[in-house]
Amino acid sequence: MINAGIVTVSYIIATILFILALGGLSNQETARRGNWYGIIGMAIALIATVLGVVTAQYTILLVALLIGGSIGLFAASRVQMTQMPELVAILHSLVGVAAVAVGYVNFMDPTHNLVGVELTIHDIETYLGILIGAVTFSGSVIAFGKLSGRITGNPLILPARHWLNLGLLIAAIWFGREFVLQSHAGGGMEPLIIMTVVALLFGIHMVMAIGGADMPVVVSMLNSYSGWAASATGFMLGNDLLIVTGALVGSSGAILSYIMCRAMNRKFLAVIAGGFGTGGGAAAKGGGEDQGEVVPIDPLETAELLANAKEVMIIPGYGMAVAQAQHTVFEITRTLREKGVNVRFGIHPVAGRMPGHMNVLLAEAKVPYDIVFEMDEINEDFPDVDVSVVIGANDIVNPSALTDPDSPIAGMPVLECWKGTTSIVLKRSMATGYAGVQNPLFFLDNTRMLFGDAKATLDEVLKNI
Repeated sequence: MINAGIVTVSYIIATILFILALGGLSNQETARRGNWYGIIGMAIALIATVLGVVTAQYTILLVALLIGGSIGLFAASRVQMTQMPELVAILHSLVGVAAVAVGYVNFMDPTHNLVGVELTIHDIETYLGILIGAVTFSGSVIAFGKLSGRITGNPLILPARHWLNLGLLIAAIWFGREFVLQSHAGGGMEPLIIMTVVALLFGIHMVMAIGGADMPVVVSMLNSYSGWAASATGFMLGNDLLIVTGALVGSSGAILSYIMCRAMNRKFLAVIAGGFGTGGGAAAKGGGEDQGEVVPIDPLETAELLANAKEVMIIPGYGMAVAQAQHTVFEITRTLREKGVNVRFGIHPVAGRMPGHMNVLLAEAKVPYDIVFEMDEINEDFPDVDVSVVIGANDIVNPSALTDPDSPIAGMPVLECWKGTTSIVLKRSMATGYAGVQNPLFFLDNTRMLFGDAKATLDEVLKNI
């Protein structure tokens, strides 16, 4: 056992490392260092807690740590980069269910012996921790299902769904009042259980009502919820480090959600109320009709266009992740740059299924950081681009977002690749994107469609280059 002073110092050091981790993760070049800060900080916090806070049941604790650590190592070693969004979502659910479990155990703990105002505060902390945890758990499970394709990405539009959400919120507040009153009388379990069920239903309905194109916002939103759940758990346990760490995660997730919404010209409440593809409260209609003839292109012609170009812009989307084509994309980039072609990457903030998804894939393939640009940095350069290569993206290069006020994605900032000389779009078929909206880009005179698996076709392009 170590004394309380050493535990406090360890927690302060861990907190500083967590802050440094968040700072490091804000930039691709420092992200690896940021990860290490977080790992070291968590190790220090864990050791300090085990040796300085825990006083009994070490065998059970060590068994739990071994089981949890083994599962984490197995998942991390087996997960593909394309599965990262759903892994993040399911990990958020674990934070939620942990908060619920800790809340119930803390409520049933016969040793707290609190009365009066102290008991009321304790009950409110417990109630909020379970409430946030239950919403996080069920919402994250649904997000996992949507991201992994087990649940449709289309929004579930129930009649009077806003009134349903309001009713669930009022019910949660009402049962919170009942819980506090009954707790002072020696009860409270019944309203707590009912509230947990209500919170679980609220989490399910909230995420089911969100359209596929808004899933990056959902991931960052659930990240924020998991942080607040952890912070509430810290209040329940009187653990300062959990409070601070949870607040860091919760606030950073909220800021990220705001950034994602701004990138899509969306309001956060509009995302919660229903995602893209729900214009006016109804599902998007007529998203799959043809708008003209497309002009196909083969890998040889694509290679010739790229080799003869001076300016090339590569725009990756989720299709690149699914095809695991990022390494081939890097080889094409390196070959073209050796030939004197200026190759850059244009990244939309919500490309893929989670914030930073494309940046992670490109970093894995060792694409140089200095040629990867955010949408705001390169959108004005498209008139000077000879060839734009759109790899498995649809909604983030859709002109109707700017030209069609009736489009479900109207107002969303997009990468304006059609302003360049030629756009080459890699897709398996003419199917619509995650938002279920047809893309007029495919039918423009300066667009060429390269059909097939992205990796297979890009391999052919690389050979021909």
